[in-house]
Amino acid sequence: MSQTQEIHGTVADGYEPVREEFAAFVAAQRPDYEGQLCAYVHGRPVVDLWAGADRGALYAAYSSTKGAAYLVVALLVQDGTLELDRKVTYYWPEFAAEGKGSLTLRELLAHRAGVVGTDTGFTAAELADDRVVAERLADQRPFWRPGTAFGYHALVIGALTGEIVRRATGRTIQELHEERVRAPYGLDFFLGLPAAQEPRFRTVQPMAPTPTQRALLEELPDGPRSLPSVAFNRQGAEPTDLESLPNGRAVRSKGPASVGGVASARGLAGLYAAAISEVDGKAPLLKPDTVAEFGQFHSVGYDLVTRGHRSYGLGFQATADTWHPFLGAGSIGHSGAAGSQAFADPATGLAYGYTRRRFAFPGGAAPENDRLARAVHEAALGG
Repeated sequence: MSQTQEIHGTVADGYEPVREEFAAFVAAQRPDYEGQLCAYVHGRPVVDLWAGADRGALYAAYSSTKGAAYLVVALLVQDGTLELDRKVTYYWPEFAAEGKGSLTLRELLAHRAGVVGTDTGFTAAELADDRVVAERLADQRPFWRPGTAFGYHALVIGALTGEIVRRATGRTIQELHEERVRAPYGLDFFLGLPAAQEPRFRTVQPMAPTPTQRALLEELPDGPRSLPSVAFNRQGAEPTDLESLPNGRAVRSKGPASVGGVASARGLAGLYAAAISEVDGKAPLLKPDTVAEFGQFHSVGYDLVTRGHRSYGLGFQATADTWHPFLGAGSIGHSGAAGSQAFADPATGLAYGYTRRRFAFPGGAAPENDRLARAVHEAALGG
């Protein structure tokens, strides 16, 4: 496929191979490709590239949103406001219903709660509102005994942790993210997109699978009561169409902390840079011990929802195991369904962000992230 998109942006000295890799990838894509790539090393911007739209474009972050939510939780743990080994019911007594009373915050963050959804599913309006999701999950019987196994709480983990944050602080994750992270650093990473920013948002384009890819998608088991169906809300009266979910203004405006964020690659990378590095004279948001605690493996092995190998720290995906094995142990991050990826590698000081407009096959971090992140990592090591 011929190159039709011009590559815009800059790279620091020594990162020219990253631009070449990004250009080679874009040249092989559909003519309507839109995407952004950004990276920081030790708080210094080293890569800022984009194609297909202007520099100010914002895209749906999907589950990369979770990284922002977990950063808020990490800050509250660091402050002493939250304690990882407290039972969830210490903060949220109603959560004890249906045998969930022994679960700790640590286990909840590690996707071990077993309440990946509800028996009857959520409406679109409910999914946009973390408070409503949390209220319904408090009464839900878990799909496995809490603490004994793990599975990706894809659409609900932000609501679960958000309710604990709200009970402990009187503030929402969205409010704390705005006050402590987004606004101080001027990040293009919104949990609740203001109306004034709406013109910058680029609606998600549907997946465009090849015939072979479509056949693979059709072969995936998807029974109406299966755990994947429950976790991705495909079993109720209003099955969720993940591709179009962020295209609804209600989701963007409320910014549910599991999937509702809107960001640029600069916002994604900037959040992780601020988490681990000094940026613009500001001290890192997280102390090294906090980063190490949240990046330590807590759930490793067979994920009951994704039905494959996955690794989680405290909320954050263990990025070096799940996605990019060339990264340092203890890397923290989170991918998003349409293809976005964002992470921090404390060993190298690397913070990475990538986002794209068209929903990628097969969902999760788009395949190009491996070659792009590897190129950035190699350049960082060379510097």
